[in-house]
Amino acid sequence: MPEMLNVRVDSTVGSSKVIPIFDQVLTESGREQVGENMNRNNVSSETLAVEVVENSTMIGIPEDEFSGEKNPQDAWLPITESRKGNTLTAAVHLLSSGIGTQALLLPVAFVSLGWFWGILLLSLVFCWQLYTIWLLVNLHEPSPQTGIRYSRFLHLSIVAFGEKLGKWLAMFPTMYLSGGTCALYIISGGTTMELFYQAMCEDNLKCQAKSLTGAQWFLLFICLAIFIAFFVRNLNSVAPISVIGSITVIAYCSLLWILSVSKGGPDHDQVDAPILPHHNNNDSAGVFRNVLNSIGMIALAFRGHNLVLEIQGTLPTNTKQPSLKSMWRGVAISYLLIAMCLFPLAIVGYWAYGNKIPMNGGILTAFTKLHRNNTSKYMIGAVYLIIIISYLCAFQIYAMPVFDNLARLYTSRKKACPSWFRAATKLWLGGLTYFVAVTFPFLPSLGAFTGSIVLPLTLVYPCLMWVAIKKPARFSRMWCLNVGLASLGIMLSLMCATAALWSLIINGVDANFFKPR
Repeated sequence: MPEMLNVRVDSTVGSSKVIPIFDQVLTESGREQVGENMNRNNVSSETLAVEVVENSTMIGIPEDEFSGEKNPQDAWLPITESRKGNTLTAAVHLLSSGIGTQALLLPVAFVSLGWFWGILLLSLVFCWQLYTIWLLVNLHEPSPQTGIRYSRFLHLSIVAFGEKLGKWLAMFPTMYLSGGTCALYIISGGTTMELFYQAMCEDNLKCQAKSLTGAQWFLLFICLAIFIAFFVRNLNSVAPISVIGSITVIAYCSLLWILSVSKGGPDHDQVDAPILPHHNNNDSAGVFRNVLNSIGMIALAFRGHNLVLEIQGTLPTNTKQPSLKSMWRGVAISYLLIAMCLFPLAIVGYWAYGNKIPMNGGILTAFTKLHRNNTSKYMIGAVYLIIIISYLCAFQIYAMPVFDNLARLYTSRKKACPSWFRAATKLWLGGLTYFVAVTFPFLPSLGAFTGSIVLPLTLVYPCLMWVAIKKPARFSRMWCLNVGLASLGIMLSLMCATAALWSLIINGVDANFFKPR
């Protein structure tokens, strides 16, 4: 019986590289060819072991399979534990995580930009971020023949920029966009739960008097989120939840703009709060600040780039069918649906509510305030409930990188995570994010500033990573395109951060520490 293929396992940053030494059957007649292959690949006889020391198991590689990240630790981590995903699971993960609370503020951006510039910039940013996703999808598996895969953004950053610079550039953005987003979901989800309760109570004072406090609503949301997390073992197992999340995302975006159209253009004078602080001022500095803030709102409406590599890591791959093909089909499907949600939301929201749409909650707050008297409370309650379900589903995807990092610390001892450790990490994350949400309930008001700081992860880093890893010829078309977009993205991030900080200084922040409301 032929022996299995000999392999050498080389550890790389972020993945393991399985290098086939030869594919001949080890028979007496093939010994000479083996020696030639050894010399050609500079392999010593010690590496020609069928048994891999790391896990003391036999690794056989069929000719039609060639997967990277073969070392045991990757098989124990939540992101790469299961590679049974497909185009559909990738699409629902991307869709569920790709639309969040910032999407509700898109009509706000149109007030300062107007119809032409608003639609133009929204289209340009949409194409820009879609291009950076294409770069990430291709960099996940730079050369399928080598078997190397990078299923985590931080690891790809280290490979591209070096260990020190890569960690410095990517550590904070990835931490903020995973754990920080979970805390924001608690704040937004808890607040929406309270709005749902108030909508059901209407003007019943006894019912409203029994409402929970802000901290209790936050606690209710995180308890539900962690309860759901106990039923998912890895990122691929989140797929059924992401299906529900995708349906609810499409549902509440569609309901908001369809109901706004059906109710007709309202009397804008009914809304008290202006769209932006000092928006009606005619001073050039205020107008310039509002324009920059509006551009930032559009740029921050697109999210989930920190999860693209992780989602692609759930897909199988081989030399004949690399994971990038399935992943890109998933990206195309999901972002077609995302465009069908965001563009009508922005355009109809601006048409229906004009320059009186409030900053707090955007089109959602405008609709519920203006149409509360001519819309059934059950319809308004249904919108709130759908949003809550969407937040609970998206929470599971954004929490997965945190679980993965904690599991990596445990498995560094060459042991798989036991069930009690997985449960403990979920409870720990729930407690930590709840503490952050209660301590800093004003985090959403800082979203424009912090979002601008991590914006390079979406618009800049993928372009520079492509140049660093693929090494296109200097001044070639791809080199100029990526360097140009990266430079533009850095300037955009700096301008948006400056404008957000400027607004915070002028308008102030209601820093209600430990007093969520």
